[in-house]
Amino acid sequence: MIDLKWLVLDMKEKEMNNMLLIINGEEKNVQENDSLDKIITDLEIKDKVMAAAVNMEIVKKESWKNFIPKENDKLELLQFVGGG
Repeated sequence: MIDLKWLVLDMKEKEMNNMLLIINGEEKNVQENDSLDKIITDLEIKDKVMAAAVNMEIVKKESWKNFIPKENDKLELLQFVGGG
C-alpha cells in the first residue's frame, strides 16, 4: 500500500526546489539554483542560442555557467537567423 502522506510531501518538496521563469514569453518551471547555462542545456537549445538577456540585461556567454536566475526572471534566449 502506498503511503499518500509521504507521496504528497515528496511532491511538495520537489515543487519547493523549482522556480518559475518566463523564457521567451512562456512560463517554465526550472530547478532552483540552476545556472543559465544548465537551463539552456536542459532546454536542448544550447547549440542554437547566440545571446541571452535576463530582465532586459544582456548576460555574456562566458558568464552563463555562473549566472543564477531568480524566481520570475524574464529570459530572452536569442538565435541569429540568416535570410535573404
